[in-house]
Amino acid sequence: MNKRIVHLGVIILLTSAAFAQMGGNRPSPAESASCDLSGGKTVKTDYSSPRMKGRKIYGDLVPFREVWRTGANEATTLVTNANLLVGGKPVPPGSYTIFTVPRADRWTLIINKKTGEWGIPYKYESDELVRVDMEVSKLPSPVENFTIAYDKNSSGCTLRMDWETTRASVEISPQHGD
Repeated sequence: MNKRIVHLGVIILLTSAAFAQMGGNRPSPAESASCDLSGGKTVKTDYSSPRMKGRKIYGDLVPFREVWRTGANEATTLVTNANLLVGGKPVPPGSYTIFTVPRADRWTLIINKKTGEWGIPYKYESDELVRVDMEVSKLPSPVENFTIAYDKNSSGCTLRMDWETTRASVEISPQHGD
């Protein structure tokens, strides 16, 4: 009987360790957001969602005017099967990494062709596809978990990033003629 309990304990420990290694116990868990642009056209973002935990985020943990991995852990990805306009700039179908440059009054979204990196330090300027301006607004109350979401609208979707009391957003639509 005691051997069975020990064996069961070892199995539980090994299972827990494997789960943690796969990201199941990360302080910044994996999240995903997507938008159906109609006609089978989609855009999807995978990211890790850090927590505020009482910290000052923008201008401190995430410095202003520096490239941020836009989440935690592995770099945040954007995948689309359609020709897009992101903030008015063309983005062809493909897999990309996204970074941002936060500022108090405006942000810049960087869509980069290099994929598979950890996130920082940023050394991928030569692989940039586009940089677009994002609108910044103040949220009515603090958001604990960094969140990326898409809000459907008449022309496509609004990509938004919410954390602390800041929202950064940009319009995404299918490119006409696609």
